[in-house]
Amino acid sequence: MKIAVYPGSFDPATYGHLDVIRRAAVSFDKVIVGVLHNSSKSPLFSVEERVNILEKAVQDVSNVEVKPFEGLSVNFARENHAQVIIRGLRAVTDFEYELQMAQTNRVLAPDVDTVFLTTSLQYAYLSSTILKEIANFGGDLSKFAPKEITDAVIEKLHRPVSDK
Repeated sequence: MKIAVYPGSFDPATYGHLDVIRRAAVSFDKVIVGVLHNSSKSPLFSVEERVNILEKAVQDVSNVEVKPFEGLSVNFARENHAQVIIRGLRAVTDFEYELQMAQTNRVLAPDVDTVFLTTSLQYAYLSSTILKEIANFGGDLSKFAPKEITDAVIEKLHRPVSDK
């Protein structure tokens, strides 16, 4: 069985993340989305909240599982018997950092490969930071993430939920 992990903070997940998850699910028998707990960051959502939100967003994809993790992605991959780490690329600006991480991970775990998936062009500009910025100013989030995610963002920021 080919297992892949897709680690990230997903604070919150966007259509770009979901695009990568769904496309990875076609190529691998099982995709485990790893929601990173990073104590050096101040996320909008707790790890548990991010896991719950993502589980709702991917509930229709039978071979995707969402789990929290802490520490190195390669260790998370090994703990889950994954042969591959999935990384999403939005633009060329992501590539240098992601390549450096992939090469480092290869040194740490030669048995775990990294596969890059470029997000669909319609989401290439999108990030969690952009989504949060738009939410902070009361903008329409419907083009950036599904309702279960945008409603959670709006609720967290104490803004009225729109019907869009």
